[in-house]
Amino acid sequence: MLKDIGVILPERVEEAEEKKPIGEGPYDLIIVGGGPAGMTAAVYAARKRLATFLVSKDLGGQTLLTSEIENYMGYQYVTGPELMAKFHEQVRQYPIDVMIGEDVEKLAAENGQFAVTTTTGKSFVGKAVIIASGKRSRELNVPGERELVGRGVSYCAVCDAPLFAGRDVAVIGGGNSALTAVADLIRIATNIYVVNLATDWQADPVLVDRAEASEKVVSFLGYAVKEILGEGRVRGIVIESRGAGEADALSVEGVFIEIGLVPNSDFARGVVELNETGEIVVDCGCQTSVPGVLAAGDVTNVPEKQIIVAAGEGAKAALSAYRYLLQLAG
Repeated sequence: MLKDIGVILPERVEEAEEKKPIGEGPYDLIIVGGGPAGMTAAVYAARKRLATFLVSKDLGGQTLLTSEIENYMGYQYVTGPELMAKFHEQVRQYPIDVMIGEDVEKLAAENGQFAVTTTTGKSFVGKAVIIASGKRSRELNVPGERELVGRGVSYCAVCDAPLFAGRDVAVIGGGNSALTAVADLIRIATNIYVVNLATDWQADPVLVDRAEASEKVVSFLGYAVKEILGEGRVRGIVIESRGAGEADALSVEGVFIEIGLVPNSDFARGVVELNETGEIVVDCGCQTSVPGVLAAGDVTNVPEKQIIVAAGEGAKAALSAYRYLLQLAG
């Protein structure tokens, strides 16, 4: 087995691969995704001496976008990137092949094994697969959104909030991610308009209290965003009241869209069972509808999308994969 190529940043992948090319396989286990679930699964699999390959766009997933974590056991306070760096450090202690900077485009069953193919055409074969590909930000799908991404429209307050110091901004959403973004922006922006389609909050009380206690925050509950305005840069948004149907324009220079996440499960569609929201359906042992294909973390229908839950599910998935491979060996 080859050791982890030891990189996090996608732009360094080519350089690292020249030094330590990934093995051809077949592997005992292929893990798709490098967030808390995927990295935990990799460590558990390696400790069971499984020939393991992990492929992911990045190492950390959505956790990299989390500024403050106060509920992960063992840490009174830690940032998302710091916690994921610790995960990665532990992964690197084991002989795990890791490829970063690649999205998986297809999963297929072939001759009793499983093949994963990346968007760049690279293919790898394993006797079992764990899908831990997480979720991605949901889009508003309104005029002006895609045209102004990176020009005032953002899906990551942790990444982009510092760019809006002293400016007026809007945060779209009413859940934990939205009000966490508000908490980050309170220290930076001048005025923060929070636009939420629902008429109440869906966030933890501590986050709601922080938002409502700030004079910078103006809430528009029961409002929908109809359009993002601007040419070259965001200049405002058009919102509409669900009840009265009246439209208003808010002058802002930044729009942070925090309306939930979409499972990264398209590559597995038609192979394993998905629920109505696109999550992979698993049992209590992380087994999908196809023997040998397991899933863990936010991409599944397991409730409570939390870092600690994802890590635990990753451990379960690896142990279930190990039992599957033992049975396969007879």
